[in-house]
Amino acid sequence: MALEFPIIFLLPAHLDSDELHDLEDQIPTLTYDIHEADIILGKIGRKERALFELRKHKLATEEVPFGDGDDASPRQKKRARTSATEAISDTDSEAGSTKATSDTALVKVVKLSWFTDSLKADKVLPVDDYLVYQGRKSSSQMNPPPKPSTRADDILVRAMADANSAGPRSHGGRSSHATGHYRSSKPALLRKTTSEEDRDAHLPPIPEFLHTTYSCQRPTPVHPPNEAFIEQLTKIRTARTLTGDKVGVRAYSSAIATLAAYPYTLSSVAEVGRLPGCGAKIALLFQEFKETGELKEAKEDESDPRLAVLKLFYDIWGVAETTAREFYNRGWRDLDDIVEYGWETLTRVQQIGVKYYDEFLIKIPRAEVEAISAIVLKHANKIHKGFQMVIVGGYRRGKLESGDVDLVLSHPDEAATKNFIERIVVSLERAKYITHTLTLSTKNSERDQMPVSWKGNEKKAGTGFDTLDKALVVWQDPKWTTGEAKNPNPHRRVDIIISPWKTAGCAVLGWTSGTTFQRDLRRYCKKERSLKFDSSGVRSRIDGSWIDLETDANGKPAPDMLTAERRVFAGLGLEYRPPEERCTG
Repeated sequence: MALEFPIIFLLPAHLDSDELHDLEDQIPTLTYDIHEADIILGKIGRKERALFELRKHKLATEEVPFGDGDDASPRQKKRARTSATEAISDTDSEAGSTKATSDTALVKVVKLSWFTDSLKADKVLPVDDYLVYQGRKSSSQMNPPPKPSTRADDILVRAMADANSAGPRSHGGRSSHATGHYRSSKPALLRKTTSEEDRDAHLPPIPEFLHTTYSCQRPTPVHPPNEAFIEQLTKIRTARTLTGDKVGVRAYSSAIATLAAYPYTLSSVAEVGRLPGCGAKIALLFQEFKETGELKEAKEDESDPRLAVLKLFYDIWGVAETTAREFYNRGWRDLDDIVEYGWETLTRVQQIGVKYYDEFLIKIPRAEVEAISAIVLKHANKIHKGFQMVIVGGYRRGKLESGDVDLVLSHPDEAATKNFIERIVVSLERAKYITHTLTLSTKNSERDQMPVSWKGNEKKAGTGFDTLDKALVVWQDPKWTTGEAKNPNPHRRVDIIISPWKTAGCAVLGWTSGTTFQRDLRRYCKKERSLKFDSSGVRSRIDGSWIDLETDANGKPAPDMLTAERRVFAGLGLEYRPPEERCTG
């Protein structure tokens, strides 16, 4: 029997993306609107941090003491203990007492351990020992938004309600809109013609594969029917990434993955709102896109000066979104500021990213990807005959242009792959193809290419199994035919990955698939198979042992790397999806 938790808002602070997604899956009453939550759950332990998070999410409160202090009177302590548990244990009907009314005004910020301990105990525990802060909402925030309808026919009503409020309230299930952090604005006038009503009555059936939450179980083409709408949503997601809105990024990613797998051209609001992971917010955005051909929020994001600077920094190779914000907060506004005021503080990789900023942004056509790959394979077989290679990344998924070149090399003789990454890099450097080596990892060879058992949630650097030998390099074709004195060929980013043959299928699968596909593949393995997957192997979450999915029943290894990849799909109980159907973004 499912535990009856109160409505919970999950703070993303101090949670990595995997932790955040796992917790979202476990919370049955999750809402993305902090104003409607009974409990605000977070990986925090201090009142000051709780107040910071409430201010950050624009929730004004007045503190209500809950009796932790030594100077609190017995009456205060009793009152505090009572109010702190009422939201959890009160079973009175909503209209049955004034107590229920007062509870809606209380905000309880609770440690994450309350939720995890409740799951372990198989009962909802009182919050007394987990309460970080308790406050009363200001009068302007006392009116909760209306409960959304769950019928597809009422999507228009839900969308307008969303536009007028912070978002729909979730009772007993996840809130269905993309995010509760979107800009509030005057609701669009949603018109529904007679022809649209007729069309809504004959909507195409939702494909069976869309009823799963795992995008690794869906065919997702590189050019879906609703690509133009998805591009607009992707722009909004990028802005959420730059501003650190993890919840928004995850919600938009899920909606985008669903829409990318939907095989029909969208025609109405109701058609969007019924899709898993979409709901009223995405339906409202679709209505706007249908009428104007764009999304106002995406357009505003593109013209936002702060976001423009963050995007500039984020596009530097070696700079993540958090570092981009750090640069901005230092007062830097362009690459010249970085060079003038912060060059010495940059890592070597970031310095190279700045130096070749413009060149790294130039897309690489498929023909050039193939030419670079052929040179790498030729050098590999000069060193040791018998190497096989698969071009992975966006190229293998069918993109016409790539941001970089990703290659997986392997050899049936395991001795051939040990320490091979150093030899191939030296060979290519001598031939003047590699101008800079950004990262060179030999962790796999250092442990004699032996599979490492997984040790629970341990995250110490270098102890995990996801440590394939790899070189991330800067590449430039040393040959040119023009009369220029300086090499005019653009510098390219190339990743060379070396995998032992016994796990080459995992390497090819991991490095080929889209970001959301990879994320959901890890979730699927964890939730459905009690396994841990990454590009360097599959391990049991029960005893930590390595699981060999690539050797057949007769003990024979796969004859090639693509066969090995198919065996991984089969071993995980998944239908094989060709690379062109893994374009989840």
